[in-house]
Amino acid sequence: MDAKIIKLEEIEKKYLEIGELMLLDENVSDVKKYTKLSKEQARLKGAYEAYQNYKKYSAVIENDQEMLKDEDPEIREMAQIEIDDAKTELEKLNKHIEDLLLPRDPEDSYDCLVEIRGAAGGDEGNIFAGDLFRMYSYYAESLGYKVEVMETSESEAGGYALISFMVKGLDAYRHFKFESGAHRVQRVPKTETQGRVHTSTATVIVFPDVEDEDVEIPDSDLEIETHRASGAGGQHINKTDSAVRIVHKPTGITVNCQDGRNQIANKETAMRIIKARVYEYYKQKKEEEEGKIRRSKIGTGDRSEKIRTYNYPQNRVSDHRIGLTINQLDRIMEGKLDDIVNALLENDDREKLLNEHV
Repeated sequence: MDAKIIKLEEIEKKYLEIGELMLLDENVSDVKKYTKLSKEQARLKGAYEAYQNYKKYSAVIENDQEMLKDEDPEIREMAQIEIDDAKTELEKLNKHIEDLLLPRDPEDSYDCLVEIRGAAGGDEGNIFAGDLFRMYSYYAESLGYKVEVMETSESEAGGYALISFMVKGLDAYRHFKFESGAHRVQRVPKTETQGRVHTSTATVIVFPDVEDEDVEIPDSDLEIETHRASGAGGQHINKTDSAVRIVHKPTGITVNCQDGRNQIANKETAMRIIKARVYEYYKQKKEEEEGKIRRSKIGTGDRSEKIRTYNYPQNRVSDHRIGLTINQLDRIMEGKLDDIVNALLENDDREKLLNEHV
């Protein structure tokens, strides 16, 4: 049997098994488990539905073969039309199924944590960080995702020295994972009196929002302290020790959260961020030690790697990793990122196919 069909049958079996598990009372009452099952089934849905159509059109071809032998020429003609139509649909489906069966990053279906920091350019870098946050928020909204701000450090001139936010939705990490790196902006700052174009940067890093079982952090590795928050946030903010700072002692990774309404909310947020950062830290370290190159990913995700330039005077955005240039920067900044993200994903798929045959 064709390896593709074997794989599709496995997916079909798994999809149906998950559907049965979702009907069990113990899973319906367990929100966390039910959500996990629902996400897993949603991840398989595309391949499952494609296989159902594959079987349907294959059956049409098989059944109509007998009709081609009929004495009535009209019946033979009708059968041939149906067979030709079914073959056309199967040809389209085969390409679609090949794409669906490409090796997927197991983290693709996760929610993701996005951090944006103003970098080179001072105030202008911070303002641009705010522009990127707005762009990503619109893009997430267009995909039906939910954006939840986790941690902020606002800049007096506007924008953010730092903003962290969660993007929630199926395949959120898949759609954001290639945004990690340095984003460069070329434009005339509002404070520039002589109309000169300045170059500034903001850095982005994207983490998968890992499951509890993906990373275990012993309590002894954490240093947790509370303190009074500073800055905007409501009258309560300086009256109680509502802000929470968590340090992961083995790596020195530090998270400070103060935007929640109370200490419990801030601690929960800080723990999610710590887990995501620690997971990514050890993952990258392991890959470096094993000498592996993440060939299925575009670039390393390093903050210093300049991945994209946004040129305002020429209304142009260029992604340097795949040589893509689009002269519609105004649309891109309104969250119309599909052309860029899809090109990056298609390039990644091509690399995976090449690596499979190496």
